[in-house]
Amino acid sequence: MGSPLLTTTGAVEAGAPDAGVALHYGDPVREQRALARGDGLVDLSHLGVVTIAGADRITWLNTLSSQLLLDLAPGVSSEVLLLDVHGHIEHAPAVQDDGETLWLITEAASAEPLAAFLDSMRFTLRVEVARREDVAVLGTHAGGWSRLTDHEAHLLTWQDPWPRVGAGSTSYGPEEAEHPGIEFHRAFSLVRREALTAVVAAAQQDGARLAGVWAWEALRIEARRPRVAREVDERTIPHELDWLRTAVHLDKGCYRGQETVARVVNLGKPPRRLVFLHLDGSDHLLPEAGAEVTLGERTVGKLTSVARHEELGPIGLALIKRNVDPEAELSVSGIAAAQEVVVRPDGVTDVRPAERPGAGLRRRTI
Repeated sequence: MGSPLLTTTGAVEAGAPDAGVALHYGDPVREQRALARGDGLVDLSHLGVVTIAGADRITWLNTLSSQLLLDLAPGVSSEVLLLDVHGHIEHAPAVQDDGETLWLITEAASAEPLAAFLDSMRFTLRVEVARREDVAVLGTHAGGWSRLTDHEAHLLTWQDPWPRVGAGSTSYGPEEAEHPGIEFHRAFSLVRREALTAVVAAAQQDGARLAGVWAWEALRIEARRPRVAREVDERTIPHELDWLRTAVHLDKGCYRGQETVARVVNLGKPPRRLVFLHLDGSDHLLPEAGAEVTLGERTVGKLTSVARHEELGPIGLALIKRNVDPEAELSVSGIAAAQEVVVRPDGVTDVRPAERPGAGLRRRTI
């Protein structure tokens, strides 16, 4: 079912994975500028919301996920990865506790399988899992969420930690101060769905304007921020997307997929790496997400996200083979693409042991 905000004058509905909300409202350039300065409000009511209630909720999610949550205080924003046994990413929900309930924000297509997985892992613990279709998500940037907090229908606001490296984590990309996303300050605000239009109307009276997911995605891509619905396939491990920096604690206890996370950090290298692409815009064409990325005649990866940025022009994210020369000019659907490194080609982090574990041991002579 589509959002009621699609009846807004000029609204054009987005396609998957954002079907049900507006791609834009007739002026995507001005919408993006408004969003970047903190005046834009994005309808993300198609996203999924799952809650976990009960006395064991935090310790329980801590045992299942990649993040250390034991000291998670009410109102603090975090994110977790839920991996399969081979370390592949299955879910990456935003997480915040309100003192009584854990709130998880996830992709539209992920809400049902996420809730089903969590429900299957309850056993005898004091937790209750629920999908919250009565709650809608609104997106803002640059502190725009402050317009929403005084409304009686506002429940909480999650502030994105990207790209800051969390305690106990590491990164495969630029240092925080040099990261292109360091000024990326987006937020998800949860409101009661029945009051969605009223909340938006109140924000508009306070100077906000609606912006579509075109603008939202352009700023995400600019910040090199990975997204499950775009950058993740059945083989993706967190290292390939530099997702350890905000969602993985390397010193916490055992969880599903931890062996792969530790092995790649300490001994291996990610087989692929995320890159930012500047696409040639001279023909005014955008390739489709999912298109092959080629180097000469050789396919080296795929385009995962693409948008037209109001300053940078056509931009994208792509997942390519790690050993591709970072200086090489690539091509996407016949369109020239220049790389910027997101995940370093050497595939090594600053926490990797200088010497392979066990390398100093010698076989005992009998």
